[in-house]
Amino acid sequence: MTIRNLILAFLFAVIIVSCDFFRKSNDEDVVARVNDTYLYKSEIENLISETTSKEDSALRVNNYINHWATQQLLMDGARLNLSQEKQEEFNQLVEQYKNDLFIKAYLEALVKRSIDTTVTEQEAQDVYERNQETFKLNEELIKFRYINVNENIANLDDIEKQFKRFNDEDKKVLDSIAIQFKSYSLNDSIWIRANQALLKIPVLNPENKKELLKKSNFIQLKDSLGLYLMHTNDVLLRNENAPIEFVMPTIKQIVINKRKLEFIKELEKDITKDAIKNKQFEIFN
Repeated sequence: MTIRNLILAFLFAVIIVSCDFFRKSNDEDVVARVNDTYLYKSEIENLISETTSKEDSALRVNNYINHWATQQLLMDGARLNLSQEKQEEFNQLVEQYKNDLFIKAYLEALVKRSIDTTVTEQEAQDVYERNQETFKLNEELIKFRYINVNENIANLDDIEKQFKRFNDEDKKVLDSIAIQFKSYSLNDSIWIRANQALLKIPVLNPENKKELLKKSNFIQLKDSLGLYLMHTNDVLLRNENAPIEFVMPTIKQIVINKRKLEFIKELEKDITKDAIKNKQFEIFN
């Protein structure tokens, strides 16, 4: 949020709160006053609960009152010292900010209710092909599997053989004995960020990362946590085209955002036409 928007949000919140104070009936219990603005007991009751100690309750209420008083004094000072022109400018900005909030919330509700969020494979493929430059990689991707085992495990030779060969039967066997592994990931058919592997596997580091980025490469390393068997199936480097399955969430968002914009554009046209038709909207020459 920009500084201007923060100021507008602050002014809007303070003005709304301040106006609300004026509307309170005078027969309520008054807690504090700043000039002609009053703070009432009902407005601070929700600050404390039955589980809050008396000391904490008193501190919380006192802090709130002091903060409220500071806001009111600043607003009174602003009204006295800012020119009428500047105050009118701020009031217009606040009004516009309020309108923007209401319209945004209304449109979001309509969009959520009306927009189909299903994206077909053909739609995704079309977006992918039209935006190849957008989907250039800024990091390395790998298809990768690994196992972390105790280096003294009895069936290590069999595990290593099955891990390297990794046919359908090997996959079933390794999956069935996975309880023996300290950690593992055997799904090497999906793309992952190379840096994810570095974060997950302690024995990997920037120095041996180059081994990770070699296609069809088997790596065996060990540390105090045991032995690591790793295999990189495939690699994509920086500036290569990202695979469509990896950028599918972005593609779906592009398609849905386009639908939203088209829906809002049509809605704005229709709502104006309907208003003219129903004599809710007229332009006087």
